[in-house]
Amino acid sequence: MMRRREVIAGLGSAAAWPVVARAQQAAMPVIGYLSGRSAGAEASMLTAFREGLNTTGFVEDRNVKIQFYFADGELNRLPALAADLVRREPALIVAVGSDRPATAAKAANANIPIVFIMGFDPVLRGFVASFSRPGGKMTGVYAITTELVGKMVSLLHELVPRATTIALLQSSDVPEASLVELSNARQATAQLGLRLIDFSASPDREIEAAFARMAEQRAEALLVPTKPFLISHAERIAMLAARYGLPAIYSRRDFATAGGLISYGDSVTEGYRQLGVYAGRILKGEKPADLPVVQVSKLELIINLKTAKALGLTIPETLLATADEVIQ
Repeated sequence: MMRRREVIAGLGSAAAWPVVARAQQAAMPVIGYLSGRSAGAEASMLTAFREGLNTTGFVEDRNVKIQFYFADGELNRLPALAADLVRREPALIVAVGSDRPATAAKAANANIPIVFIMGFDPVLRGFVASFSRPGGKMTGVYAITTELVGKMVSLLHELVPRATTIALLQSSDVPEASLVELSNARQATAQLGLRLIDFSASPDREIEAAFARMAEQRAEALLVPTKPFLISHAERIAMLAARYGLPAIYSRRDFATAGGLISYGDSVTEGYRQLGVYAGRILKGEKPADLPVVQVSKLELIINLKTAKALGLTIPETLLATADEVIQ
């Protein structure tokens, strides 16, 4: 009789376990991660994001879940991705890879908090009321991008002073940024007495065609600003620049680590780590309206010495001395 009662009790206990597990899983908050880039292009940034999240006490798959939505550089997919994400009712949405994911997330819901990282002024874009007091449901990180194009032209000129024709590689996924960057690049090249030629490369099949046109127009150096589509094809673009013998400067370290010559831009790790910190603080109950928008303060210069040697370039000592990282 005792054994029978023990068996019944054991069965009751075993039956309760799935219920407990489901309850624990249901209680675990979910972050919806919406990106304009690909999973591969996002890998290093995700490491920094998780580090920031961890400092607030949240560890993925232990006490928080992250659901990923990647547009793979095709930003027209973002509204549908955002709508699907919102239907799953996450506790928080993280929107990265230009202002378009934040726009899609904002349009898809009225209540879920949104944390963004973008290169556009979020006040001018209408996401927040001010940097110090965002108001509403959105806050995040402002990463300087379009404003750095002039400095990138200057660095490229220092690196290859004999180059008089500079190619600017753009993509159509963020047209507003393209216009600003083109204007800044034209102003900077004009001041140095250089010729600027503008190329667009999206969708994928246009990338190699753009490089072929650069060769036809005798481009001697290349400028590649930040775009989700271009970052998603960093390795391919760096390879083509090497194939055509074009010294190139990029705005993200992804390109330099993929074999690009030099990169200059905001610190991705700093921005995404702060993004993770804000995500954790909101999960703990703080309101986006009370969290000031953070501006990335650190800029980094990365030089790929191996690529320089392959191109037959000698990097000026002034650049090597100021580089944050030299890839051998």
